[in-house]
Amino acid sequence: MFIVHDYSLAVIFCFITMLCWGSWANTQKLAQKTWRFELFYWDYVTGILVFSIISAFTLGSMGNEGRSFVNDLQQADSSNIISALIGGVIFNAANILFSAAIAEAGLAVAFPIGIGIALVLGVILNYAVAQKGNPGFLSLGVALIIIAILLNAFAYSKANKSKPGITDVDAKPTVQKGILLSVVAGILMSFFYRFIAASMDIENFQSPAIGKMTPYTAVFIFSVGIFISNFLFNTILMRKPITGSAVTYKDYFKGNFRTHLVGVLGGLIWGLGNSFNLIAAGKAGPAISYGLGQGATLVAACWGVFIWKEFKHAPKSTNNLLAIMFLFFIAGITLIIYAGS
Repeated sequence: MFIVHDYSLAVIFCFITMLCWGSWANTQKLAQKTWRFELFYWDYVTGILVFSIISAFTLGSMGNEGRSFVNDLQQADSSNIISALIGGVIFNAANILFSAAIAEAGLAVAFPIGIGIALVLGVILNYAVAQKGNPGFLSLGVALIIIAILLNAFAYSKANKSKPGITDVDAKPTVQKGILLSVVAGILMSFFYRFIAASMDIENFQSPAIGKMTPYTAVFIFSVGIFISNFLFNTILMRKPITGSAVTYKDYFKGNFRTHLVGVLGGLIWGLGNSFNLIAAGKAGPAISYGLGQGATLVAACWGVFIWKEFKHAPKSTNNLLAIMFLFFIAGITLIIYAGS
C-alpha cells in the first residue's frame, strides 16, 4: 500500500484535505437550487462509500509496503472494526446537522463556526492521545482560530440583519438557528476522528500491530458506518425536517441522473480529503493532520464570500471583520504546521 514517509508530503496531503473538505459543500449549494439537502445527502454518503472502496483496492493494495486491503480486513480485530464504525456514526450525525446549517446559513457561516469548533476540540482530543507536535505553537494556533470563529459569528449577525426586507425581529431566529446548528455539529464533529484513528496503528503503517487496521481499511469501515447510520438519521430528518415540509423516498427517486451525480461528486471529494488526511496522520500525527485538514474552514469561507456572495448585502464594516477573520485563520493554520515541524 502507499505510505507517506516525509513530513513535507504529509503537509501537502493535509492541504489537499483542506481543499477537499472546504469545497465539497459547493455541490450541495449547486443541488440546493432544485433539490432538498436531505435528498442530496443520500447521494453524498454514497459517494463517500464508493471512494473508500476505490481507494482500498488501488492505493491500499498496491506496492510492497504494509498489508493489502483484503488481508488487512481479514485480520482486523472486532474492537477496532467497531471503533471505526462508531466514528462513522458520530461523523454522520454531525455532518447531517452541518449540512442543515449550510442550507440555513450558507458556507461562510457554517464552516467557520461548525468546523472551527470541530478543529479546536478535535486538536485537543487527538493531541491528548498522541502527543506529536509542539504544544505551545499548537495551542497558540488553536487560540487564533477561536478568535476567527467569534469574528465570523459577529459578521454573520450583522450581515443577516442588513438583508433587504429583513428586520431585527426576523433576523434573530435565523441567526440563532444557523449558529446553533453549526455549534452542535461542530461539537459532535470533534469526536469522530479519534475513533477512526484508534482503530489504526498510527505509529507504524508499514508493519501495523496485529488486529489494527491500515488507514485504507479503517476508512472503508468508517464509510460503512456512515452509510448504514444514514438510514436512521436521514430518515428521521426527512420526516421531521428542520426547515420546510417533509420529503419521502419517492421524492428522491424523482431526481434526474445529473442531480444525483452532483451529490455523489460531493461525497467523492470529501472522501478523497478524508483518505489523504488519515494517510498523512502516520507521519504528522493525528492532532496536526486533523487540525490542518479542518483548515477547510478558510477554503469554504472563501467560497461563501467570493463566489456565492453570501455577504453581498452586508454593511461595509462587515468586510473589515471578514478580512481580520481570514488573517487569524491563516495565522492559526501556519502555527499548527510549524508545531509539527
